[in-house]
Amino acid sequence: MKWMGLNELRELYLKFFESKEHLCIKSFPLVPRNDNSLLLINAGMAPLKPYFTGQEEPPKRRMADCQKCIRTGDIENVGKTARHGTFFEMLGNWSFGDYFKEEAIKWAWEFCIDVLKLPEERLFVSVYEEDDEAEMIWHEKIGLPMEKIFRMGKEDNFWEAGIDGPCGPCSEIYFDRGEEYGCGKPDCTVGCDCDRYMEFWNLVFTQFERHEDGTYTPLEQKNIDTGMGLERLAAMMQDVKSIFDVDTIKAIRDHVCQIADCQYGESDKKDISIRVITDHIRSVTFMASDGILPSNEGRGYVMRRLLRRAVRHGKLLGINGLFLKDIVKTVVDNSKGEYTELEEKYDYIVKLLTTEEENFNKTIDRGMKILDDYIDQMQKNGENVLDGEACFKLSDTYGFPIDLTREILEEKGLSVDEEAFEKAMNEQREKARVARGGSKYMGADETVFHKIDRDFHTEFVGYETLECDCEISFIATEDELVENAGCGEGEFYIVSSKTPFYAESGGQVGDIGEITTASGKCVVLDTQKVVAGKVAHKIKVVEGGISVGQQAHFAVDKKNRKAVMRNHSCAHLLQSALREVLGEHVHQAGQLVDANRLRFDFSHFNAMTPEELIRVEMLVNKYIFEALDVTVKEMPIDEAKKLGAMALFGEKYGDTVRVVTMGDEEPASIEFCGGTHVDNTSKIALFKIVNESSVASGVRRIEAVTGTGVMNMLKEHIDMTRKAAEVLKLGNPAELVKRCIALMGEIKLLEKERDSLQTEISNMKTQAIFDSAVDINGVKVVTAMLTNIRPDMLRKMGDEIKAKQDDFVAVIAGVNGEKANLLAVAGKNAVAKGAHAGKIAGKVAALTGGKGGGRPDSAMAGVGDKFKIDEALDKVTEIVAEFIK
Repeated sequence: MKWMGLNELRELYLKFFESKEHLCIKSFPLVPRNDNSLLLINAGMAPLKPYFTGQEEPPKRRMADCQKCIRTGDIENVGKTARHGTFFEMLGNWSFGDYFKEEAIKWAWEFCIDVLKLPEERLFVSVYEEDDEAEMIWHEKIGLPMEKIFRMGKEDNFWEAGIDGPCGPCSEIYFDRGEEYGCGKPDCTVGCDCDRYMEFWNLVFTQFERHEDGTYTPLEQKNIDTGMGLERLAAMMQDVKSIFDVDTIKAIRDHVCQIADCQYGESDKKDISIRVITDHIRSVTFMASDGILPSNEGRGYVMRRLLRRAVRHGKLLGINGLFLKDIVKTVVDNSKGEYTELEEKYDYIVKLLTTEEENFNKTIDRGMKILDDYIDQMQKNGENVLDGEACFKLSDTYGFPIDLTREILEEKGLSVDEEAFEKAMNEQREKARVARGGSKYMGADETVFHKIDRDFHTEFVGYETLECDCEISFIATEDELVENAGCGEGEFYIVSSKTPFYAESGGQVGDIGEITTASGKCVVLDTQKVVAGKVAHKIKVVEGGISVGQQAHFAVDKKNRKAVMRNHSCAHLLQSALREVLGEHVHQAGQLVDANRLRFDFSHFNAMTPEELIRVEMLVNKYIFEALDVTVKEMPIDEAKKLGAMALFGEKYGDTVRVVTMGDEEPASIEFCGGTHVDNTSKIALFKIVNESSVASGVRRIEAVTGTGVMNMLKEHIDMTRKAAEVLKLGNPAELVKRCIALMGEIKLLEKERDSLQTEISNMKTQAIFDSAVDINGVKVVTAMLTNIRPDMLRKMGDEIKAKQDDFVAVIAGVNGEKANLLAVAGKNAVAKGAHAGKIAGKVAALTGGKGGGRPDSAMAGVGDKFKIDEALDKVTEIVAEFIK
């Protein structure tokens, strides 16, 4: 059997199925599109769900690819065994109503025998126990002996995604790796749990529709869905024990060992850490290349967890300092041939992962301090199990991994309340699941537009014109297709075969405007892409009524479209300016452009300085004033990349792309874009940044205006300045700053005078309080209620009482408007005799419906009902007496 590298195997597979007239496509990004059921792509067929469900027409009935995937259901076991991993590549070939079982089986066998040159005697297959057809093909068409064909039950050889939807039997191909991988049992064969018979290719025959009542009916269109793990195939072809020994992954593993100055295979404990780092650095590198950012929720949380787990295991190996950035290079070098985005985004990936690693190093220090406090408290209380809520707080709030908490506790003979921790984790997962929303079969949300023939498409003509005539093909409510819509009947949707209305996409909002027929007039409120190339116009009938089949005039609101175009074109210039000023790590992380302003999210790891904002603003306006021509061309994607065109993170493009260029010889901007734009930058007129802020870790947001938006903002600022000058009785608004500086000086002098007077008043009130003291076993107790006193003044009085008297307990209520607070203080001798200001304050506040507490010598509490203060103060001497020895 010939040794073959992982990258070679991928290429051989795709070339083979290309020879069988399959369209071989590039991998989809790891971020699912329009699929609420998944956080991350976890199988080769996952991005193709719209083709299986009929939401979209596939570009070809035969397709194949190598899809990057991440599965995170068993993260805790990654590293503990050589089997588990999170990132993997899945080879797959599909038929959408084209070929079926015979071809799928025949080509799989041909690839195994003729391309991989696998010894036929070491190959076995399994089929579903009721699938006579598959068994017949394997035996009669392929010539496999019956003793090498195993019938298995539904659990092993029948694929279905839920209680309803397409499903079907499957056939799996196994490879006998030899006795050295077996369990040694005499009955060891296909289906045994040991590693000898490796299942490496699954052929799914989607031929039934499952119904909620548990019955099955044949599908009109039968599909083929196959999957073969590339890493598993490589391990088999290279005759190595696990995926961590495969050439491309071993290169990463060896780099980890080099940095840690250790050898793989010498220590089980170290091997666990080496495998964790090797696997997780692959995952986070690919996730970063698809625009995923570490965060505390969703796929960002998965990324953060993987990255932090890798860092933690680096520390266990004794690696000091930042090390992930070094290994990223090895990941990229071994996969950049197929996944060009890794090399294109290399600097950004390194910056992102390094920043997160730095942040986690700080987190570990903070988490250790908190955990040490927990441990001290446990030991004082004689406890040996850390509360699950505390573990969850360490993990969720401070990012301190549960396995690290568990390990540290075990070293001290302590443990974790696993059940309570899991309960808290499950509650969080449930919240995340609810937040993602429900979904139908294979994650496809059913809408009214699924009732329209999937072959019906809407042609967009809005690049060339803002008006056109077309028949109304469909009218819909949220729930059903209807024939008519009338004035005053609410909102509807119109779907037509042609439209000049731009449907929301790429951050550009949908067009608004009017649709008119001979019998009615509609206002278009929004335009959206719905399903399988259809565009829905959200409308409200304002005159008469409309019907399906009527000819209609579609007219986009020109003023609104032009304003949106100005902002969209300026967003391109803004990205270019940001990269010029901040660096090439800047990439778009999201945008929203409408008629009023543009909002641009971008990858950057610090707040922008005022100087940087000014430079960006000046540079964008420079591009505008240079009156650069804006050209739009469709071209092959490889040609566009050679020109340096910027692509959106995590976006999958076809072979032909639309490229928007601003400028000629040295363009200010070149981007892939399907949106609408001005034809010259001068039409943007002006650009002004309104705000810069943080959106998430590593993502900043700029909000800005252009054209008339700048003029409106200037008018608002001028009016505000004029009004401020009038209030300050200034004849000339230009003197406003000078007058404000003078006023601030005057205010500071008045504040000093006020504080001085308040101190005198406080001293007088404090002395008066002492005169009304009651003695309880040698401790003097005083109470008072003061009005128009702020909390800070109340604390100051308390400090003075403690400083002057050692044998005093004072409880003072301070009322300031509608708010009231209680202060309790106890001198050191009073504390020695048992007084506790925190507990006293809590008990007195409770009598008013409030709560609070604090230290033994000083505490503040909130008052519930201020009309109960007198009643509560009357009880102070009784409450203090409970504490005095």
